[in-house]
Amino acid sequence: MSSPFRLPEDFSKYLTIDNAEERFEEARMVATKTVAADIALHTNLDHAAIFVDPPYLVAGPLKELGYVNGWDSRCYPSPVDGCDYINVSAHLPAGSPAHERGWFDYVAVVHPVDQAARKMMLSHGYGNPFLHHLTWGIVPPERTSRDDFAYAESVVRYMVGVRRRMADALGEAPGTLICALPEEVTALPHLAVAAEGWMGETSADEYQVESMQGGGILIQFFVLAGGRIEVALRSGTQQTFNPKSVHKISTDEISTDQDD
Repeated sequence: MSSPFRLPEDFSKYLTIDNAEERFEEARMVATKTVAADIALHTNLDHAAIFVDPPYLVAGPLKELGYVNGWDSRCYPSPVDGCDYINVSAHLPAGSPAHERGWFDYVAVVHPVDQAARKMMLSHGYGNPFLHHLTWGIVPPERTSRDDFAYAESVVRYMVGVRRRMADALGEAPGTLICALPEEVTALPHLAVAAEGWMGETSADEYQVESMQGGGILIQFFVLAGGRIEVALRSGTQQTFNPKSVHKISTDEISTDQDD
């Protein structure tokens, strides 16, 4: 029986990253337990986050593979560990041969802005570059209504359940449930009260609801301590990340020190 998910077969041919196999093994474990919990994953990883200095060490090989660096014309400031980093996304176009070999849909190429950030990044001994985290894509529920609010409710409720089931399957406390929703939904005056109902037993300090820049839905949370593996559900997004989400994740959810 073939695996329902895949990882890059030829990763080391393009990128030399000391901790890559360790992170891939964790991703395999999470995917296996997620599928066993009857949660549908996309075949390839949604994205990988790689810390590096200078950026061309990663961006160059990605270009060779067919990725479009900076495809969404965005950079995402990332204040990690109190230091300044910049996240620039690369996107692998649909139908790319590399995708068939297991390469991720997106890569976040994260580089330090100054010497203080570079020193912090290198101080933990993970290497340069190092693979910070991998993110599996959750298959969203089928959309049965054209109503944005109704669909946002169904997706958020689904991910609340996914978060609970994954915590049980992995035996780890999950990270914050970050829900970036269409502005047409977040602008509604009754959203805050409605969202509280969608969250069930999830406490107010365990979730964040915000507008998705560029439209669509992106809901994500970390599943392993240290921010090593993440899951994300996206529907109709036009850019890789949401700036407000990146700021929250960078400030509160991740570190260049991943000791758990």
